[in-house]
Amino acid sequence: MKIKKGDKVKIICGKDKGKTGKVLKVSPSTQKVSVEGLNLRTKHMRPRKEGETGQRIQFPAPMDISNVILICPKCSKETRVSFKILKDKKKVRICKKCKENF
Repeated sequence: MKIKKGDKVKIICGKDKGKTGKVLKVSPSTQKVSVEGLNLRTKHMRPRKEGETGQRIQFPAPMDISNVILICPKCSKETRVSFKILKDKKKVRICKKCKENF
């Protein structure tokens, strides 16, 4: 996966196109990501106890990973990602625009 939890991403299509946010959850098996404060859905909760009122809860729904693009933390541009293996056998992500690893 080229996008990880905690990365800053920009949405490139859909109702929230152009907005940026932080990745909360990544699901590699379904190729989906949840972005903080974007792609919000409303869930209606029934009251559980007597005298309690029902409520509406908003939560960020997962979206396809192809609908987001990574923002490089070094150059702050939207970028694609490549990988490089360092001498100490660590695999790092490389920004295609500024050639910096992160």
